[in-house]
Amino acid sequence: MRGRYPIPAKPRLSPLSDAAEEIVEIGEGVRRFAVGDRVVNSFYPHWFGGPLRDRPVQFSTTLDGWLAAYKVISAESLVRMPDHMTFEEGATLPCSGVTAWSALSGINAGDTVLTQGSGGVSLFAIQVARLCGARVTATTTSAYKTNKLKELGAEHVIDVRQSSEWAGAVKDLTGGKGVERVVEVGGHETLQQSIQAVRYHGQVSMIGALTIGRDQPHIDWTQLFFSQARYECIGVGSRADLEDLIRVAVNHQLRPVIDSIYAFDDSDKAVARLSGHDVFGKVIMTH
Repeated sequence: MRGRYPIPAKPRLSPLSDAAEEIVEIGEGVRRFAVGDRVVNSFYPHWFGGPLRDRPVQFSTTLDGWLAAYKVISAESLVRMPDHMTFEEGATLPCSGVTAWSALSGINAGDTVLTQGSGGVSLFAIQVARLCGARVTATTTSAYKTNKLKELGAEHVIDVRQSSEWAGAVKDLTGGKGVERVVEVGGHETLQQSIQAVRYHGQVSMIGALTIGRDQPHIDWTQLFFSQARYECIGVGSRADLEDLIRVAVNHQLRPVIDSIYAFDDSDKAVARLSGHDVFGKVIMTH
């Protein structure tokens, strides 16, 4: 919306990549759903599963997004949302939920996971990691959020305002070994610390670029190489990933974290709230 997205985006498209919605009409031959079904969209409407070979189309960058009263869409781009969730909760699943799910792929009970901050992906990652039996350490820049992160499931919370070199604290908490998985959302300003915090042969799931556009700090490529860790770029996920996440959410009655809810006509206020970087969970718009 500000023209700073790091990948090409068509101008003047309706924004928003995720939604939960009710089907009001179906076309001839549709068998997946019926009128009245509650559904969520797949982030990439044409990626149903398997590996990607080309950049996929997505809502709000190559297709009109979900800030609309009605939308016509292929039934194949939708998934039935969990019965126990509200529409507001269901709308958090397509991007943040699936991204966290993909970032934690392969995590086992007893593993240690490091999350950063209190955005939607990080909070979902705490919840999903705990459901998998993993232990979670989270970072924050807010004393107020420390208790909220612990209530959500983080065993340890590191206030990174005390030191920009927080990887040492992570190593201390893991007996010097580091964590099996880092959910890296910061970008180049936090990557060096993630390199130091990951366990030998662990994985850094590289998701966000919250520090994009700022000065590029030095990355120690020797440390990166000798960590022998995997550095995996995570691009949300497929419809199959969304379906897997929803099965887990239903089985464990997972409830997503919502920061605030705004009316459809107050979408500008919702964007302003999100832009403040002081949110805890997802910002929702309703119609």
